[in-house]
Amino acid sequence: MKNLFSPDNAVMLLIDHQRGTIKLATSTPYEEIVRNTRALARTAIESDMPLMLTSSQEDHFQGLLLDDIQRIAPQAYENRIKRPGVVDCWMYEPFKQAVLATGRKKIIMAGLTNDVCIVYPAISAVEDGFEVQVVADAGGSPTKMADQTSLDRMARHGVTITSTNQLLAELATDWASPRGAAIQTILYEENLKHLVEA
Repeated sequence: MKNLFSPDNAVMLLIDHQRGTIKLATSTPYEEIVRNTRALARTAIESDMPLMLTSSQEDHFQGLLLDDIQRIAPQAYENRIKRPGVVDCWMYEPFKQAVLATGRKKIIMAGLTNDVCIVYPAISAVEDGFEVQVVADAGGSPTKMADQTSLDRMARHGVTITSTNQLLAELATDWASPRGAAIQTILYEENLKHLVEA
């Protein structure tokens, strides 16, 4: 496949994976969202891919970012962009400028919820000339219909909808390479171990 996303050309954006907001994402099981988010954060950190975090209204019901993110990516957490309430984080200039500063034109995006916090920045980034993949199963929406309509809307605007396992395989490219082996380990530990060893 040509034009692959890789740790060398992409940036990882994890958006609003907050303790309160995750309660709204009932279309995807809680444990699945956490596992997939952990896998994405670990992959970014362990493959030296830029990782950008943002949150919205931490002092409201949304709360702080998930504890797992804080533990896996303490530096990115410390540098997170705290939005006062702008729904489309791409429209919040400090966040957009932080992403632009990476110099990367391929964006991996995941967050909560798909139908509010992801649909708009994904489309906005495409409109600004970026290639965007949204990792749908590292997020969710209040209902399955809400989730599907947001994924359909993004796809119609040129966003590539993907899954955690699919994305990690693309980033790895070759399981036998040092980087591929490291990503394969993350994939196994976070997403496959509970299936294989059941």
